[in-house]
Amino acid sequence: MPEPTSRPSGKPARNLVNVEAVRKVFGTRTLLDGVSLGVGEHDRIGVVGRNGDGKTTLIRILARQEPADDGRVTHAGGLRFGLLTQADSLDPAATVRQEVIGDLADHEWAGDPRVRDVLTGLFGGLDLPGFPAGLDTVIGPLSGGERRRIALAKLLIAEQDLIVLDEPTNHLDVEGIAWLAEHLAARRSALVVVTHDRWFLDRVCTRMWDVQRGQVYAYDGGYSDYVFARAERERIAASEEVKRQNLVRKELAWLRRGAPARTSKPRFRIEAANALIADVPPPRDGAELMKFASARLGRTVYDLEDVTVTAGDRTLLKDLTWQLGPGDRIGLVGVNGAGKTSLLRAMAAGRAAAGTITVGKTVRLAYLSQEVGELDPEWRVLQAVEQVRSRVDLGKGREMTASQLCERFGFGKERQWTPVGDLSGGERRRLQILRLLMDEPNVLFLDEPTNDLDIETLTQLEDLLDGWPGSMVVISHDRFFVERVTDRVFALLGDGTLRMLPRGIDEYLERRAARREAAPASAAQAPAAPAAKPAQLSRASQKEIQRIERQLERIGEKESALHGEMAEHATDFAKMAELDARLRELAGQRDELETRWLELAEEA
Repeated sequence: MPEPTSRPSGKPARNLVNVEAVRKVFGTRTLLDGVSLGVGEHDRIGVVGRNGDGKTTLIRILARQEPADDGRVTHAGGLRFGLLTQADSLDPAATVRQEVIGDLADHEWAGDPRVRDVLTGLFGGLDLPGFPAGLDTVIGPLSGGERRRIALAKLLIAEQDLIVLDEPTNHLDVEGIAWLAEHLAARRSALVVVTHDRWFLDRVCTRMWDVQRGQVYAYDGGYSDYVFARAERERIAASEEVKRQNLVRKELAWLRRGAPARTSKPRFRIEAANALIADVPPPRDGAELMKFASARLGRTVYDLEDVTVTAGDRTLLKDLTWQLGPGDRIGLVGVNGAGKTSLLRAMAAGRAAAGTITVGKTVRLAYLSQEVGELDPEWRVLQAVEQVRSRVDLGKGREMTASQLCERFGFGKERQWTPVGDLSGGERRRLQILRLLMDEPNVLFLDEPTNDLDIETLTQLEDLLDGWPGSMVVISHDRFFVERVTDRVFALLGDGTLRMLPRGIDEYLERRAARREAAPASAAQAPAAPAAKPAQLSRASQKEIQRIERQLERIGEKESALHGEMAEHATDFAKMAELDARLRELAGQRDELETRWLELAEEA
């Protein structure tokens, strides 16, 4: 295990949790073998590793939810501990209000900036749009994704010293994940998080734990730093197989060349990282792939003209004219319910509620839906793949057997003979993707392909798609995956249109933020209406309302001035941090004043 790195000078941080020589065995498999580590009070730790290697077991032992076979786990005295597991413990008979807000009166929780921030970030508003009765919705009938967001909200609203989260980004859209990352980065509490979302790990974490074959390897930095450091460790040790080394080096090439730098201060020698990728080609040759795709597909793939897409009585897209050409690699993002999946289904079917969808004669479509298709549970993994084809042509003279492709996706020789009925959800997802690729499609529709896949499998899938010649549309909340495998991003913003975003997901988040800011701005004019009935208020209340309105005006002027300063100092990160802190302070003051204004208005 790598030696722990030195911490910044100053008062040493105390450990909140210590794990000493912990061992855990399931059946004949050793998941943790003599693991020792600690969680400091300022740590933000990301936990990665293959599915089944013991990530969830590690955090359950850390949280004392599961006993270790050997070793010891100690918690600091008075530790306030919050745990989000993949199975919630919510009362199905309770309402959202009872579980999340508790006994707080409306004016108490509505005046608490943290509560308002969490409810708006996770549910889109204080009235919980999308829930049938808002905060008074009964939890029992809700979906697993909705229940998980409720459990996460309950945890984040509470004061904690240490938060442990198991796959918190599941069931969140791109916007929700971005909000959660900002929220956790701003919290004072320590954090341990298991997630396959690499962008999230880079944005939030300052340390990484890599769970591999019974050991836990610790690294400083976020995901990008971890990839660099892991590659350096493997290069020095020369103990990993050539295939894995090549995949790691290719991901390094992507991190260093294919996307904006994910980190500004790598914690090891940059020269070593550059040496590792010196002879690695770019992730994909776009011109060559486009040429090969055109030869396979011709000029027409999918042409949509004046298309209307509906779901029930809702119109999701109206008068859409769009073209998917040969070799196009499109990422599709948007708010939940905007119509991303419905658009793919309409294109796959070749028809819509109105308009014309023209499908090229040479198109061979493979559509990966969010539902894992049922397979005969008695089939073996290799048999399920060979039912489609025994060999697959990857283009440019490359060919792989079904067994080789199974190995590429994490099904080793022995695992290939496992009955399908014994596979985990993630393994079934991998098998579903395998069967699609074995059919040699030239057009791929991938709807949330990263669900249940671990990071190693994701890098293998990305590597395979790098050289795949064809047209592709990807719906995913994993922005790292979208940026990695696609060339252009289109967005459904919920207004019935499809828009190309030249700056990708960053532009999407900016547009969504602008919409959210515009809504309160229009609502801010509302205070003038109730003031027309001053006779129903006491003289003191009338004066207070007038005072609040003057304060809101001054806050609005200060906010405008701060926005102007932020535009002037956009490249000065220290100044931007100072201005942002002042802006947040003003937002908190505005929230408190608006809450008091509403209380007074209700008296009228």
